[in-house]
This record gives sequence, C-alpha cells and structure tokens, in this order.
Amino acid sequence: MSDFHGLFLCIQAMEEIKAIGKISGPTAISSLLLYSRAMISMLFLGYLGELELAGGSLAIGVANITGYSVISGLAMGMEPICGQAYGAKQWKLLGLTLQRTVLLLLSASIPISFMWANMKAILLWCGQDQEISLVAHVFIVFSIPDLFFLSLLHPLRVYLRTQSITLPVTYCSAISVLLHVPLNFLLVVYLKLGVAGVAIAMVWTNLNVFLLISLFVYFSGVYKDSWVTPSTDCLRGWSSLLALALPTCASVCLEWWWYELMILLCGLLVNPKATIASMGILIQTTALVYCFPSALSVGVSTRVGNELGANRPGKARISMIVSVFCAVAIGLSAMLFTTLMRHQWGKFFTSDAEILELTSVALPIVGLCELGNCPQTTGCGVLRGTARPTIGANINLGSFYLVGMPVAILMGFVIELGFAGLWLGLLAAQATCALLMLLVLYRTDWMVQVERAKVLTQTTTNSNKHQPPLPISSKQHDQYAKADLEGIMSINDDIVKSASNEKDPLLSNSLSTDPEH
Repeated sequence: MSDFHGLFLCIQAMEEIKAIGKISGPTAISSLLLYSRAMISMLFLGYLGELELAGGSLAIGVANITGYSVISGLAMGMEPICGQAYGAKQWKLLGLTLQRTVLLLLSASIPISFMWANMKAILLWCGQDQEISLVAHVFIVFSIPDLFFLSLLHPLRVYLRTQSITLPVTYCSAISVLLHVPLNFLLVVYLKLGVAGVAIAMVWTNLNVFLLISLFVYFSGVYKDSWVTPSTDCLRGWSSLLALALPTCASVCLEWWWYELMILLCGLLVNPKATIASMGILIQTTALVYCFPSALSVGVSTRVGNELGANRPGKARISMIVSVFCAVAIGLSAMLFTTLMRHQWGKFFTSDAEILELTSVALPIVGLCELGNCPQTTGCGVLRGTARPTIGANINLGSFYLVGMPVAILMGFVIELGFAGLWLGLLAAQATCALLMLLVLYRTDWMVQVERAKVLTQTTTNSNKHQPPLPISSKQHDQYAKADLEGIMSINDDIVKSASNEKDPLLSNSLSTDPEH
C-alpha cells in the first residue's frame, strides 16, 4: 500500500511540474524578451553618447524606484484573489478584480507622474550633476505615459495568467520586441529625437503589447465568463484588494530598492567609476537570471491559488513542494553558470581590466546569492497564492535591511573587503530570506489556507459575522491530516461548487450560506 501511495504522489508531482511549466515556461520567455528590450534601449542610449547613457541610466534607475516597482507590486496584489476565484469558479470576481486593480494603478500613477514631471529639481536637490539631471529629466518626462499603459497591461497579464493563459502573452511580447528595434531606429537615428526617442520607443512597445493582448482577449472570447459591466461596484469592496496589494507592493519595492542602494554604496568605495560599472554588469546578470525564478514564482502562485480556491489543499501543498525543488535546481544552475563564466562573462560588456577583475571576484558570490534568491522568490509566490503577502514583506524587510545592509556596510567599509563585501551583504540577506521563507512554508497549515480561500472568494458556508475575516488557527492535527489526504486524493474538478457566480463576495459584510452544505 505504501508503494502504491508513493507511486501516486510521484505521478501527482509530475503532473504538477507540467502544470507549473505550462504557466512558468511562457512567462520566462516573456521575461527574457522584455529583458532584451531593456538591453536594446541601453544600446541606443550608448549610441547617443556617454552623457545620454549616464542620464538615461539614471532616469531608468529612478523610474524603477519611484514608479515601476510600485505599479508592478500593486498589480501583483490581485494574484491571490484571481487565482483563488478561478479555482472556486467565481468568474465574475475575476472581472471585478481586474477593473478594481486597473483603477487602483491609474490612481497611483497620477501622483507618480507629477513627481516625474519635476524630476530635474528633485535630482539637483539630491546633488546630481546638472547635465546628467537634465538628460534624465527629458527621458523620464517622456516616460510618463508608460505609467498609465502599464496600469492597464500589468492587471491584464495577471488576469490571463491566473487562468493559465500565458502563451498568447508570450507571442504578443515577441512581436512587440521585434518592432522595438525598428522603432528605435525610426525615432533615434532617422528622426534624431535623442534620449526622448529612446523613451518614446519604450512606451510605444508597452502600448503595442497591451493592444495585442487586448485584441487576443476580445477575439478569443476568454473574457465572456468573467465580464462585468463597469458600474459603481468597481468603486466598492477595495479593502480585500488593498490588504493584499499594499504588502505585495512593499515586498517588491524593498527588494528592488536594495540594488539601487548598492549602487549608491559603490560610489563611496575606492575608484567608484569601476565599482559602479561592475555593479551595473552584475545587476544586469542578476536581472537575467531572475527571469527564471520569477516565472516559477508566478506559476506556483497561480497553481496554489487555483487549488486552494478549488478546495484541494493536498494539491496546493504538492505545488509548493514541487516548486521549491525546482527553485533549488534553478539556483544550483545559476551558481554553476556564474562560477564557470566568472572570467568570461564581463567581457561581453567591457574590456576594462579593473572592471573585469572586480566582476570575476564577485560573480561566484552572485551565484551563491541566487542559490538563496531562487527559493525565496518562489516562496514569495506561494505566499501570494495563499493570500499572505504581508509575511513576505516582513521577511524581505528584516532580511535585506536588518541583516543584509549592516553586513554589507561591515564587510565593505569596516573590514575593508570593498566591492566583494557589499555582495557578501546581499548573500547574508538572501540566505536569511530563504531560510525564513522555507520555515514559513514548512509550517503552513493547508487546511487553514483552504478556509481562508473560502472566505476570500465567499464559497464558505459559515455566516458568523463575528468570525475573523481570515482564519488564523487550526483544528486538531489528526483531523487535518485526514482531510489533507482526502484533498490529495480528490482530483475531481467538480468537487467545489460556487455559492453564486454573480455575487461579489468582496462587497459582503458576512459569509453567505450555501444550501448544498
């Protein structure tokens, strides 16, 4: 019997790998395409000259900190709601959450755009060079429309991804990136718009992606089951969305901002030009590697959310376990790549001997960082799928800023390890983050998460108004163990019936009563 059970679990694991791969594979390709788009833009900035490259790079860094990280983080807050709603067959909740998230992101874009419009004054106040600040100001002002296009694009991607629709997004991204090169030639080389042309090309490419995906959604009809006519309902029931979006945004921003702070610390080291250049190469390297654990993260977030919404805690747990093993494999591959390529990789970016030396010394440390980063990124995906982004935000805050930053300063400046010391700080942060994340996942009570999913999507039968919004404690362990085994064995999609597909659970003050139970 034990052999049969082991074989059954192996089959379940293989099926889960396929299910996650169906989502994560195309997502990784889309991420690589977007990475290539960023590299193309950097090449055209370099073509314009050293001043334009410096100003454009500064503008992109500031845009990442003040805008793109915020928009991306807020959009990811809809993942648990949409993922669990799809699993629970609450189709209308998908459409409502999409509309609410778009409104949330558009609202957030307005104050960010005002800040970007005054970027020159802000940069000069921060002590930046006047010429570089002027170029950065031009670039970021012409990037303002990008905030509003991304406010439409990000939620649409999540909406499709939580339904395991990813290949069309990859095709749309590929077409748009192919058009990105001629767009840059047209605007930068032919029309001679300079830095503004590079910024406009980036905005135009994102607009193309949005238009192509919108055309797919319309002509394929995937929106029909979840379509909700825009009404005042979009302006209500935001509490659950904000409770997930704000911590998710904080978690994303805390990690993004760390790398920008690393660049600032490099400016305080001996020969800052070489260290900043090397840091730029290494950050581009980590961004390339990050495409894979990031794709795995969104894949497992979708799978866990779907299974919890469908009342299958055992399969959600299997998704978590499979994804962690895949993350460790990706981390080991990244560590092997950075170690073996440490003397060759930097030559793709520069021929400066000092920069190459710094890069070769730090690359093995970067590989060790990725060994921790891959599991922690995947763990964040599991936490999003279980609607617990606050835990991820707290772990990132403690790991990066209470552990990593002090270690980086100690190693880099006090012990005088310099550039390598800063990366040892990141290694300490990633190791702490991964260990805490794995501990949280190990201690997760999946039956409690099912109850939380029922509350979030309103498929529970309990209507007690005084019950906590989301369950936080478990029942007896033996009862959960039995129920969890039943969850593993239950593979019939019809096991869950939605109480009402037309009802918006986020507008209800109490839990509905399901007559079937």
